[in-house]
Order: sequence, then structure tokens, then C-alpha cells
Amino acid sequence: MIRYSLRCSHDHMFEDWFSNSADYDAKAEAGELSCPVCGDKSVRKGIMAPSVAKAAAAAPAPACMSGMMPGGGCGGCSFAAE
Repeated sequence: MIRYSLRCSHDHMFEDWFSNSADYDAKAEAGELSCPVCGDKSVRKGIMAPSVAKAAAAAPAPACMSGMMPGGGCGGCSFAAE
């Protein structure tokens, strides 16, 4: 799904959802879009910024259980004493 910011010829701004950009193009070409404020069918895409998802924070590394193995270190990671 994609959300477009739309504007009619009377400068009313509104948003609508489409399956993809081709869905918007087909509906615009067929005159199926109309302004919810005034009913104007002369509708075009407005200026909008893309919605970018934030990356999930990386999980912290597990704490080393120092002193669990002879010679120190836990023995379970690459930082363990040999």
C-alpha cells in the first residue's frame, strides 16, 4: 500500500491509499478520484516526503560471566581467555 498526498484544482489537500503507483495512475486516468471537500475530479499528487521506517536498535551483546572458566572469561565467546 502507498499513501499519496493529493490536491484538487481548488487547492484542497487530502490523502488517499493505493495498492501501488499504477493503481493511482489508473484511477486518475479513469477520473475515479475526487476531492472529499468539493467533489472536484481534477486531482493531482501533492508534494510529500517519503515515510522511512527507523531501523530497530541492535540488541546489546550478552554480558561476559568473568571468572566462570579457569584463567578468566566465560569460554563462550571470541573474547574468552584461552
